[in-house]
Amino acid sequence: MTVTTPDRVAAEPVEATAAVVSPLRRFWIEFRENRVAVAGLAGCLLVVALALLAPLIAPQNPYDLTQLDIMDGRLEPGSKSMDGMTFWLGTDDQGRDMLSGILYGIRISLAVGVASGVLAMLFGASMGLLAAYFGGRVDTLIMRVVDLQLSFPAILLALILVAVLGQGIDKIIIALVAVQWAYYARTIRGTALVERRKEYIEAAQCLALGHRRVVFRHLLPNCLPPLIVVGTVQVAHAIALEATLSFLGIGLPITEPSLGLLIANGFEYMLSGKYWISFFPGVALLLTIVSINLVGDQLRDVLNPRLRK
Repeated sequence: MTVTTPDRVAAEPVEATAAVVSPLRRFWIEFRENRVAVAGLAGCLLVVALALLAPLIAPQNPYDLTQLDIMDGRLEPGSKSMDGMTFWLGTDDQGRDMLSGILYGIRISLAVGVASGVLAMLFGASMGLLAAYFGGRVDTLIMRVVDLQLSFPAILLALILVAVLGQGIDKIIIALVAVQWAYYARTIRGTALVERRKEYIEAAQCLALGHRRVVFRHLLPNCLPPLIVVGTVQVAHAIALEATLSFLGIGLPITEPSLGLLIANGFEYMLSGKYWISFFPGVALLLTIVSINLVGDQLRDVLNPRLRK
């Protein structure tokens, strides 16, 4: 007969809690081994915080015409306006405070990147899972469409779609989803094909579970690690694509300028020495993309140790 002592009773919840916390703790321990990745994570958190707090911390609303003065156009960094306001990063040709423009531009760039990445992940992952699970003609049809799309450069396909759909945040998100979903489909199909042949999937099928339950409750959770890595990288890719389209003048409208459009606004003034109009938004865009890529690179190493350098 086993006697349960108070010490043992008290230890059981602790052990149970440790069993739950340990995977997350182990994940963080492995992640923080790379100080560059931790710096990237800090950069991502900073970018998100700036995007969320932009209306509160921006010196002005750069898109409120009542707050702009054309006489303040193209002022150098550190200059002051007639009413005493200091423009720490200078102004553009319309008298817009560059610091405020960057803060609001980060919001739009990040919103477009995250929204298009999530939607592309949902659609692409669903197509990849269906192709791997059912196989046969379904797999052939989906993967031929994926191969056809991936044969075109992403920027070329995005240019065509935006030219057809027109300008606007919703239009560019649709275009980026159409460009990106194939990457998710191919990635998750390769992982799902391996998981598809394992015993737990065969056991679920022997229990006569529905296809939807097998795919989304048993197969999908085991395919998430590579999907998370690809999703992180594709968010950065979407931000870069949107900036490129906006720089070319066919992305977001002037009333909803992102970092790419801010860079484009000052490009014609670069040769005249007005570098700050394009330089500071370019630095913000670079730091945003690099931070996200650093986090994605370390997530790849942590979630798949075989790829660790």
